[in-house]
Amino acid sequence: MNIAFVTGASAGFGTAICRQLITDGYKVIGAARRQDKLSCLAAELGSNFLPIQLDITQKDAVNNVLLTLPIGFKDIDILINNAGLALGMEPAYEANYDDWDTMVHTNIIGLIHLTRIILPTMVARNTGYIINIGSTAGNYPYRGGNVYGATKAFVKQFSANLRTDLFGKKIRVTNIEPGLCGGTEFSNVRFHGDVAQAKAVYDNVDAISAQDIANTISWLVNSPAHFNVNAIEIMPTAQVPAGLAVSKNMQ
Repeated sequence: MNIAFVTGASAGFGTAICRQLITDGYKVIGAARRQDKLSCLAAELGSNFLPIQLDITQKDAVNNVLLTLPIGFKDIDILINNAGLALGMEPAYEANYDDWDTMVHTNIIGLIHLTRIILPTMVARNTGYIINIGSTAGNYPYRGGNVYGATKAFVKQFSANLRTDLFGKKIRVTNIEPGLCGGTEFSNVRFHGDVAQAKAVYDNVDAISAQDIANTISWLVNSPAHFNVNAIEIMPTAQVPAGLAVSKNMQ
């Protein structure tokens, strides 16, 4: 039975991914900061789900993650770097620097640190799959996307470079780049708990869902090992990349 390690497991994409992989017959290690949410998920998913309280921005905790795993969960076959967040939509000259710092430490540093800890075990066994959750924000700029978009552009390039470093090894890497996705805590977090503002983002839009991303991951991990999906961009039908803007009569 293959073992998957999923970060950000306590909500949104992470919870849907854990549920789907358990249904598919995998053992799943679900890592997140909120122990209460993990405990509820563990009660639902049973003995093939191992909850791990982990803040990926805390270096010592990440360093110790493999040391704390029980024997039956040590050989991680699939790493799904899902934990991440957006904070604020102010223009760069008005943004809260602490928000920027949190996004960089979560979306970049936490992701690469955990990858660096787990990847050598995959290389030693010459098998594995790393799936990073990027974003269309890493491909297309939008107003207020500044540092969030930059962190996801990093994830895109890091994923591509991992593929190159793993040339000749039986380890796959995919960057999933979702667009507008409803039914998660993403916008609630971005707008610092402003429920009305978060809800307005999805009003009258048939957005993609966390289950859509979980279904995509299910297809990827159960696909033949001889081909690799380097990146997959997923938008709702209602969303397209914005056109170029021109400001006329600038003063």
